[in-house]
Amino acid sequence: MAVATAAQAQSLGNFGWGQSGGGGGGNESQQQGGQSGLSSIKKSQEKRFPLGAAWIAVSLNGKAYSGSERPAFRLDDQFRVHGFGGCNSFSTTAYPLREQGIAVGPLALTKRNCDKGVMATEMAFLTALRTSAKWDTMVGTLIIKGPNGEIRFERSL
Repeated sequence: MAVATAAQAQSLGNFGWGQSGGGGGGNESQQQGGQSGLSSIKKSQEKRFPLGAAWIAVSLNGKAYSGSERPAFRLDDQFRVHGFGGCNSFSTTAYPLREQGIAVGPLALTKRNCDKGVMATEMAFLTALRTSAKWDTMVGTLIIKGPNGEIRFERSL
């Protein structure tokens, strides 16, 4: 079980992670005495990292996944990721960074062997996931982008 100090918990709250409802008191720009309205607009637009959610892949680099063996993962409240790449199961960690950045740790994979095409698709997915740099959410959709591609997910059960 991970235990955060009070300072760590406060810093997590500053990045829009953790418990919803945010804690703290009021609008920071009002408390700081009249900063421009832009900072309060930006704060209201911050998104929450999708902890405690399950996602199933819809597309990789604009190419839709087909069939029932689509990549999927669950992100728990301890930033642990457990998923399926299309052939093998995997686990890793995923930490949100400032400005909707993301850091994905090394992957642990099972060693199942599948059809060559499935393995190539899985490798492309896992490479894009491992090298992802940014995340975003839009009405039931999670988008993860990086130098090796863009993965779109839909919320799963």
